[in-house]
Amino acid sequence: MSYPAHVRAVLVLGLPLVGGHLAQFAIGLTDTVMLGWYGVDALAAVTLASSYFFVFFLMGSGFAWAVMPMVAAFHAEGDETGLRRATRMGLWLSLLFACAAMPFLWWSEPLLLALGQEPTVAADAARYLRIAGWGLFPAILVMVIKSYLAALERTQIVLWITLLAAVVNAAANYLLIFGYYGAPELGLAGAALASIATQVVSLIGVVLYAMLVLPEHDLFRRLWRPDWPMFARVFRLGWPIGLTNLSEVSLFAASAMMMGWLGTIPLAAHGIAVQLASATFMVHLGLSNAATVRAGNAFGRADRQHMARGARTVTALSLAMALVTIIAFLVLPVPLISLFLEEAEPAREEIIAIGIGLLAVAALFQLVDGAQVIALGLLRGVQDTAKPMVIAALSYWGVGIPASYVLGFTLEMGGIGVWLGLVLGLACAGVFLMARFWGASLPQIGRLERSA
Repeated sequence: MSYPAHVRAVLVLGLPLVGGHLAQFAIGLTDTVMLGWYGVDALAAVTLASSYFFVFFLMGSGFAWAVMPMVAAFHAEGDETGLRRATRMGLWLSLLFACAAMPFLWWSEPLLLALGQEPTVAADAARYLRIAGWGLFPAILVMVIKSYLAALERTQIVLWITLLAAVVNAAANYLLIFGYYGAPELGLAGAALASIATQVVSLIGVVLYAMLVLPEHDLFRRLWRPDWPMFARVFRLGWPIGLTNLSEVSLFAASAMMMGWLGTIPLAAHGIAVQLASATFMVHLGLSNAATVRAGNAFGRADRQHMARGARTVTALSLAMALVTIIAFLVLPVPLISLFLEEAEPAREEIIAIGIGLLAVAALFQLVDGAQVIALGLLRGVQDTAKPMVIAALSYWGVGIPASYVLGFTLEMGGIGVWLGLVLGLACAGVFLMARFWGASLPQIGRLERSA
């Protein structure tokens, strides 16, 4: 396949995934924007609570993301039984994880206080999490079924269901946060209830699609029956992905905690800057998912040349997106930050001043952030997850978090220093994960190709 053909294939598969991730991001963005309108204290609390929640969500999503390359490989081999078994056990493992995580979401306030957060912000964040935490159950089950559908290259439906969920979330937020049209004004609690409603709608949508459009896979028949060999296989592939996700999300969660030590206004500015950086990251994540599916198909066929060309293509597309983002963050910081703030907000100018500096640093890590997530997608496609987990942990925990603390507090650089630590952690991950794919995983596919 030529490079132009690879570009077309990646875009056909990846653009709906990018759109789906952006729609999913819009759900969190809606919470942030509307709570920013509601008040800076509410914005600071949901920033902290969202960072805390996503530590568990992304860790639990490891089993869902393990399903994607497995289903892609089984599909390439024509093994419908294998793809059904992998998806079912992904659902099992995700449900078990949610049960284990729920106590940490329910009793979050002591943990947030132990991490040095202001008592008022910690109490508000905990109040949000006691409600929104129940959404973890449908949220990670949705991730499994979306991974199954994406691996079958049915990405359009993933996009449409996520768009529907985003609309539901916006409407529910509008009613329940502010109390419009006779609804109760619930503030933070309203945003949490809206998030749960959104995840339930998403779950109903993906389950109905799988049952009605793909009946030949019979995905949910006798779902209660265990399949221990496949359970173990999905677990072995999924837990390193979960810990890799934990490593990355904890880097950003730790940065939120550190910004909280600096005060409510820096934390609010951090929340806005993270939302903007996360929007661009969704594009790279969609391309990464496309890389996982296409690498998984090539892995199932032991086709090294196809995989190498596809990897170069998706990396180049990610690089192009990063360059566009860098320009936007450096040229348009004030209009972007202003989207999140009311004109009458007393702290508006101070938040914008801090946010401009944070977005300038965010521009620095666009290239390396894209590189590390694309490399992870490629490595997952070839079912190489254990050593990338170690690389990620060393990069994020061994470099990123300590660097954020030293630069932000020891060297007294404040929020800019905290964010420069993010750059260093992401840069290490990007360099070493790319080296892992091109230097170890891809040559191994070549040996499989020759033996076949």
